[in-house]
Amino acid sequence: MTHDRAAALAAIAEQVRACRLCRLYERATRPVPGAGSPQAEIMFIGEGPGYHEDQQGLPFVGRSGEYLNYLLKLIGLTRDVVFIANVVKHRPPDNRDPFPDEILACKPYLDQQIAIIDPLVIVTLGRFSMARYFPNGKISQIHGQPRYDDGRAYYPLFHPAAALRAPELRRDMEADIRRLPEVLAEVKRRRAAGQNQAQRDSIDEPPAGPPKQLSLF
Repeated sequence: MTHDRAAALAAIAEQVRACRLCRLYERATRPVPGAGSPQAEIMFIGEGPGYHEDQQGLPFVGRSGEYLNYLLKLIGLTRDVVFIANVVKHRPPDNRDPFPDEILACKPYLDQQIAIIDPLVIVTLGRFSMARYFPNGKISQIHGQPRYDDGRAYYPLFHPAAALRAPELRRDMEADIRRLPEVLAEVKRRRAAGQNQAQRDSIDEPPAGPPKQLSLF
């Protein structure tokens, strides 16, 4: 199963490398499909690659990546047990915000990655990934407030770069990340409760059709 997921993710990465669906590839050095564990319970989705990510082809490897590593360490995790991606797979010029058509062009790749990994928690980093799941939300108001839906949690956080630019956000960022294990545990509890209820329902379900009369002979 792990090999199948890894192979499927590798196939998507190859598609990203050949992608010409939007203009971003024209000035990019390397695509940044995403990286991490195919079995990840937690998936982080950022906005777009920056300079260092563009050079190395890996997500979150600059200063924002160093801070993300620090945040993961706070809860006893490392990058190799989560999966990290972005809403766009090539660097926007001069680190500008990604345009809606660029996000839309990359959406099938990200959707497929989510479907393959099936994470229990999707952590959005910044407003562009947050908008996938909280289209009317404001990050300053909803950060650190999980939404549970269809056996998964969506957990909006500030982007690490924002916390680096505005140190006053670091307290909120680090408090929010410390609650992530609780969010993960709640998803597992809800999934287990749902499975137990489904089992009880199948046991209690009456047999289909009218009872069959037994022959006396």
